[in-house]
Amino acid sequence: MLIFNHSSFLTFTLTGIPGLESQHLWLSLPFSSMFLAILIGNGAILFLVATEPTLHSPMYLFLALLMVADLISALALVPKLLCLFWFNDKDITAKACFTQMFFIHGASVVRSALLVAMAFDRFMAVCEPLHYNTILSHSLVGRLGLVALAKGVILILPMPLLLQRLTFCHVVIPHTYCDHMAVVKMACGHAIPNRIYGLFVILLVVGLDLLLIGFSYGLILQAVVRLNSRDATCKALNTCSAHLFVILVTYVPALFSSLTHRIGPSVPPHAHVLLANLYLLLPSVLNPIIYGIKMKEIRHRVAKCLCRGPA
Repeated sequence: MLIFNHSSFLTFTLTGIPGLESQHLWLSLPFSSMFLAILIGNGAILFLVATEPTLHSPMYLFLALLMVADLISALALVPKLLCLFWFNDKDITAKACFTQMFFIHGASVVRSALLVAMAFDRFMAVCEPLHYNTILSHSLVGRLGLVALAKGVILILPMPLLLQRLTFCHVVIPHTYCDHMAVVKMACGHAIPNRIYGLFVILLVVGLDLLLIGFSYGLILQAVVRLNSRDATCKALNTCSAHLFVILVTYVPALFSSLTHRIGPSVPPHAHVLLANLYLLLPSVLNPIIYGIKMKEIRHRVAKCLCRGPA
């Protein structure tokens, strides 16, 4: 058995999608299309929020922060993936691997924390509309954004730091990117602290964030039930619909990806890797579409820009 140290000279090899290596060129088409859609969609939302004073409300500021997290996640993942698919560039240094891991997983934690903040925003809009602008000031939005960023850094930074202490017996990673658990499996021995910490982060992020989101929507539902007017009920539910769709496209693929880890050998390796990539990219593709369709202000601004374009 070959044993490699954890020095800066260590290089890992990403295999891509196991069992589908011969199809990498064809698979690059949907991935490059998704990447282009992410850049255009998220970039357009960011541009609209930055340039339109009417979109400087807390809800749209949180949306802009979510778009930034989605862009960081995609930029950390897709360029290396496309180099692998197009040019068969499989090698990645340990430092580059750990850096990619930090940004991919860190962006996912930040995204989840922002969804909690957005649930609080929707709670305030439905349950406390008279105090909405007073409580959710721009400074509070900024502080909540910093809390989300700090959460991502504090929770994910120990992952690459712990990995640097390990000795690796394998360097061929059967994945398209440096997923934490995929790299841990390359280590000699069981790397129990790394596995325990990875599980702790999943339980803390997904478990706690979903609990807080569920609590917010429980209070929202309680307030909606008390409304006597059908129009008021529909308006309140429509206010939350975009955020609910985003929660579904964020956490459902994450749940399936996590289940494939636990089920193990019964899931084909290519299915697990494809799900892991969809879990990261699908929300980034769909978020701008969901908010573009559901939010009237964004629809109007997009229509205004398109009508102004030929002139």
